[in-house]
Amino acid sequence: MVQERIQKLQNLRDQGIDPYPAKYQRTHSTKDAKTLLETIELNGEDPKTSSEENVISIAGRILAMRSMGRATFIDIQDGDGKIQTMFRSNALGSLYDMLRDLDIGDWIGIEGSPIRTRTGEATVLANSFTVVCKSLRSLPEKWHGLTNVESRYRQRYLDLISNEDSKINAITRSKIIDQIRRFMIDQRNYIEVETPILVPTAAGASARPFATYHNSLDRDLFLRIATELHLKRLVVGGLEKVFEIGKIFRNEGIDLNHNPEFTSMESYEAFTDYNDMMNLVEDIFESVSLSVKGTSKIVFRETEFDLSEPWPKLNLRDEIIRASGIDFLEFPSADSLRHEVLNLGIQVSERLNSWGSILDKLISAVVEPNLLRPTFLVDYPIEMSPLAKKHPDNPKIVERFEGFIGGMEVCNAFSELNDPVDQRERFEQQELLQKEYNDEETDRLDEDFLIAMEHGMPPTGGLGLGIDRLVMVLTGNTSIREIVLFPQLRS
Repeated sequence: MVQERIQKLQNLRDQGIDPYPAKYQRTHSTKDAKTLLETIELNGEDPKTSSEENVISIAGRILAMRSMGRATFIDIQDGDGKIQTMFRSNALGSLYDMLRDLDIGDWIGIEGSPIRTRTGEATVLANSFTVVCKSLRSLPEKWHGLTNVESRYRQRYLDLISNEDSKINAITRSKIIDQIRRFMIDQRNYIEVETPILVPTAAGASARPFATYHNSLDRDLFLRIATELHLKRLVVGGLEKVFEIGKIFRNEGIDLNHNPEFTSMESYEAFTDYNDMMNLVEDIFESVSLSVKGTSKIVFRETEFDLSEPWPKLNLRDEIIRASGIDFLEFPSADSLRHEVLNLGIQVSERLNSWGSILDKLISAVVEPNLLRPTFLVDYPIEMSPLAKKHPDNPKIVERFEGFIGGMEVCNAFSELNDPVDQRERFEQQELLQKEYNDEETDRLDEDFLIAMEHGMPPTGGLGLGIDRLVMVLTGNTSIREIVLFPQLRS
């Protein structure tokens, strides 16, 4: 098949035709052509008699070719959709013979006039055409239904050609990110900033980093696992409302909700706490949904809810007790907590050695799956949250929440710890845990960040929001691979 197309490519070149021109002057998209035809008809004109006055040029990929006597019909697709085009041998003369060297998958440019056929289909009647790009490989045999999941993810370009839903997902994702940015800047007066991706210390979250090496600097560097510590430095510097939308990298597992590189928005606002961040989350979700979908009513994982309604606030400790009977405050050691969790029949891998990682496993097993409607889970143990401020009523608890939809975490936020002495002690404790348990997912001490904190950071509310998961919710997709254009896949 490839050899046949190469021969057709040579045929075109032998006729003096460049099958890969640098440019094609297009005046209308397929959508514009249909709109023009409707306008002509609304004005009471006959498109066929006025065709010479309405010459346009369109371009697209060939999806289908049908010969009917001395005429050929070709369906083309561009970024706006599809349209039928019609080629008549008596109108095109010798140019008509060039159709023999075209294949499904080729890109062509067509000059002609919009008409409506006897069957009522909008069509562009060609006066001339040119090859814009000759394809050497055919589309999948059943291009209109590319269903093999691995092929769709590994060859996303074929997926976009053949599956309209995939194209809609990509476009919707762009609109969602744009609306988040507009909301933060135009409605909340935040400043958008950029922070380093390559960092000397992978800190700001509990995650295993990707490591690399910089030759000129002769030092190890890491891909960032969070933007938190650099954004807080900016708050210290007097930028009171900052946010960043960007890639985060975590050397972790792959499943329906996780991809090693993902997109997040982190924001920090001086003189606020985690209650203000809950309000911010509710407003972002509602605003983006209304702007992109035109409604706040959503169905996700077979659960219907309205994003205009307040999210319930559930106490983490109470929910764990209700679901499992375990009060984590009564089991302060990792061994005692592990024993209780194993008694519930929950498997805890040997890699999870620290108290916090075992509790996180318990939460994932017994609490999160029940949080189908938008819900805030609030007030976490201090061991799981080294960057959050202690709760005034209980020093073992911090002012932290996570937001869930469809049993999936969509955001994480704190009343940010701004006591530099307390922060240093907690980082040092995390470092000890990392050495004791060989736990690569504990947070790390960042000395430069601590020095910045010692210069004074005002009370601050911080938020991390998973963009990919927000897109999943608003598009109704239950796999992150559907809305990440190029997900990581096992070889």
